[in-house]
Amino acid sequence: MNFKKVFLFLLVSYSYNVFAQKDGYWDKERATTKEIIVSAGDRITIKTEDLPVGTTEIVYRITLLDENQQMTNSLVSLLKAIPDPYGIGQGSAGAVFLMSKISGDDKCTYAIFTSDSNAIKYIDNGKINDACHFQTEPISKDAKRLSLDKSSCLQVNTSTIWFGFESKNWLLKQKIVLEVVPWVDIKLNRGWNQDNKNEIVSLCKTSTMAQKMANSDDFCVCILDKIMKEYRYGEYQKLLAIEKTKVYKDFGNTCYNDASISKNVYNDLRTQANTLIKLQKYNEAIPKLNTIITAGKATALDYSTIGYSYILTRQYGKAIKFLKDGEKLDDTELLIKLNLAHAYLVSDDYSQAKPIYKKYQSQNVTDSLSWIDKTKQDFALFQKA
Repeated sequence: MNFKKVFLFLLVSYSYNVFAQKDGYWDKERATTKEIIVSAGDRITIKTEDLPVGTTEIVYRITLLDENQQMTNSLVSLLKAIPDPYGIGQGSAGAVFLMSKISGDDKCTYAIFTSDSNAIKYIDNGKINDACHFQTEPISKDAKRLSLDKSSCLQVNTSTIWFGFESKNWLLKQKIVLEVVPWVDIKLNRGWNQDNKNEIVSLCKTSTMAQKMANSDDFCVCILDKIMKEYRYGEYQKLLAIEKTKVYKDFGNTCYNDASISKNVYNDLRTQANTLIKLQKYNEAIPKLNTIITAGKATALDYSTIGYSYILTRQYGKAIKFLKDGEKLDDTELLIKLNLAHAYLVSDDYSQAKPIYKKYQSQNVTDSLSWIDKTKQDFALFQKA
């Protein structure tokens, strides 16, 4: 009965791991498997194979064998039964599972280093001050998991590590088998870490398109996502400057036209234009409104506002043109009608202005402002201008 419960528990755990964690893989192609002979009482260091970009976990196993003994199961073969690194992070049971089924009577101590220079010093003096992990109690076998978030042995840019061994057999040489298997995060494997993501975002923030926006965060993240999806970081770095410019421009245009982002972009431009109009900086407001109109995102009120700005900069012909275009969008917008009457008036076309003033004089241009009051406000402003 107990055996059935244990089997059921292992089956559930295995199934959970298979389906819950699919964002990486054990890289058996770049695993390290080395069998070394250490002389009696001697020290030696072993460099692992290059760790692939995106390594976030490693599992290692150390086994000391008597002469003529062979490994019964390789570490890689055992890891096939564990689909993700969290499957071996469940306490001592995981470590025991990874242990060799055999080992000799010999024992050793070991330490792990992140640089060749520290590993060389270890051979000279046996000190472990610079080690990122060490085992000072002599062992005949050991197995552990080191992770990016819990061990200084692994950093974002770590490409290799060194294992240092010291034999505790003072009479005979001993055989040590070292196995190291990296777990590769698929997203990080593309080489995009925090620093080079910031590189793209910083470039975006200084672009002409981004500077048109009050908040360009969504726009820049959109460009970053598209570049990351299309290129590994190493591939992106190898592009010529002119190729990078084209990539950035193409993705920028795509993101700029994204519905949710463009809506914010044009709302920002409207806000900026209205602020400039309140400050009577009409010539600075006009280009921002023109950007909205040229992109085909203008409302009738945008046409009304740019027409009003053209009147106050004495560009009456342009004012009439844009206000007539606005009428085609919404023939019921009375702010357009009023500004059109103003444009005719200041350009001395009284025959066109008078009928408009008379036709709508009893109505409101907004829910709380009458046509007559708005006309008085505008005339007062025109006098100052």
